[in-house]
Formats: sequence, C-alpha cells, structure tokens
Amino acid sequence: MNERYSRQILFKSIGEKGQEEIGKKHVLIVGVGALGTHTSELLARSGVRKLTLIDRDYVEMSNLQRQHLFTEEDAAEKWPKAAAAKEQLQRINSEVEIEAIVGQADAVLMESLMDDVDLLIDGTDNFETRFLLNDLAQKYRIPYLFGSCVGSFGMAFSIIPGVTPCLQCLLKSLPLQGQTCDTVGIIAPTVQMVTAHQGAEALKILSGKMEAVRQAYVTFDLWENEYLSLKAGALKDKYCLSCGAERTYPFLTIESGTKVAVLCGRDTVQIRPAKSEALSLERLADQWRSAGYEVGGNPFLISVVKEGMRSVFFQDGRALIHGTSDPVEARKIYHSLVG
Repeated sequence: MNERYSRQILFKSIGEKGQEEIGKKHVLIVGVGALGTHTSELLARSGVRKLTLIDRDYVEMSNLQRQHLFTEEDAAEKWPKAAAAKEQLQRINSEVEIEAIVGQADAVLMESLMDDVDLLIDGTDNFETRFLLNDLAQKYRIPYLFGSCVGSFGMAFSIIPGVTPCLQCLLKSLPLQGQTCDTVGIIAPTVQMVTAHQGAEALKILSGKMEAVRQAYVTFDLWENEYLSLKAGALKDKYCLSCGAERTYPFLTIESGTKVAVLCGRDTVQIRPAKSEALSLERLADQWRSAGYEVGGNPFLISVVKEGMRSVFFQDGRALIHGTSDPVEARKIYHSLVG
C-alpha cells in the first residue's frame, strides 16, 4: 500500500483499484483563482498523473483571503496565477506532472489540448468561458464539473456527455449581468463548499465510479442557511445545439467569442459580447456604488472607475475600457464588473 495515499485507498469506494485509476488521469482546470486553487491542490494531493492549469491573470493582495497556494510575495511580484500555483503544487506532490499555461482560454488553445484529457474542471469567473468548456465537453465526450460562487451563494453541477443535461440546457443563454466577487464580495467558506462538491465528483469520475456521480444541480446560500438539490434530468433539451441530436457546438466558433479591439491612439480597448443583449444600467450602477466605485452616466451609458481605469458600458453590452491598450487587462476589468 502506497503510504502517501493510504487513507484514500482505505476508503472502500476508491480502494487500490480506484487509486490506480486516479494515478493514470489527466485533469484540465481553467481558472486558477478561488475554485481552481482549491481543486488543483486536492487533486495533486490525491495523486492524479497530470494537471494542466490555465489562467490569464496574476496574483493580487485581494486574492489571498480565499485563494489557496498564493503568498504575499506572489502578490507583491504580480506573479501569474498558473505559474505560482504550479510552483506550490510541485512542492506538495513532486510526482504529479503539472503544466501551467498563462493565457486566454480560447477555443483554438483549448481544442489543441483535448487529446488525453480525462476531466474538465471549471475554475473560471465568466459564463463565456464556461459555455466554451461545455461545448468542449460535449464534442470530445469529456466529463465537465461546473462550479460558481459569489457572496455566500454557490452552485455546482456534474455534466456527463450523453447522460446529463449540459450547461446550455440549464441556462439557455449567456448571462451578461451577473454579480461578481468584485461587486458584492465573497466569503471563503462559499468557495470551500463548491470545491467540496467539485472535488468529490472528481474523485468519483477519476476512480472510475461513474455510477456514484451526482446527477442533481446543487445550489446553496451559506449565510441564509439554504440548500437546494434539483434533479436535472428533465431539463435535457433534445434540440440543444451543444448536446442535442443536431449539435453544432456554437461556443467553439469564432463568432461566439467576445470581440476585443484596441482603439488606435486612444489607450482604450473596446469589448463587444458575441450576443447583443440589453444591460440594466441602473442595476449595475447600484451594484458598483455599493462596492465603493465611482459611477456616472446618462440614460444611454454608464461609466465606472475601477483600479484607476474608467470603463464605459452601453445598453447593448458593449464596453470601452479606458487607460489600457492590453486586451488581457481589459478583459479582466470587464469580467470583474459584469461576470
């Protein structure tokens, strides 16, 4: 018995055979923030063969309250999250192969990585990327663990291609007005609750115990002491373009992605969502004011100052991020404000 994993092996639902299976598996985690750091550490300690980590962002001081693996030194040096996580995870388990990719998880990059991936895990902060992961899961028949959290509210769902509804079945359209941790905050136990669900489901899938995978959509509010588990089978849509009979994987096309353009000579980046959808400017303004941001505007647009940069949002979802010509930085600001 391998002493390192002995307590996991003693758990009869995994056992020696299950541990052997875990040791053969490759897990891809997109987003190495609150959710991603927790799940990657759990899986490194559990003995997976390989972890691939993708994140475009760097460590900031505000991350340290809830994001495992990072230190004050990482924040001071603005170390890329994927690289910082890899360094810490290798200290935890040097036997695990870890690949860190610092960059945008777009369709081209993601499809190039699918060959030997056994599980996709959601650690991202926006639904555009989540729907991309959902389509990848369906196209390549790879299980996908969805998770999301903000404030004291969280949700989790295990998506098994050909068995469960997909994320598109559940949510139908890309939301552009969701709350974010930057606008309403978050408490660390919310993260831990979501990753407890994701981690348990990951161990079931990786050890080959698919019959134990939960087929319910789980939501909870830790502060309000609410917990809901919804059987999701009936929500599967036979006409769904991601998992239905005539699927087209719409979120893997170039047209489905957010359009980003650097405006020449203006130190400004324009961001335009793939689908034009009316924003509730009044509601966004209330959220941003509550978060302490400087907010202004008129009936046609709203402006907000965050991290020294002014962003202007229009009713159709388009935004101008002033004060930067870096598309990565602009995307970060955009998603931190609207999800």
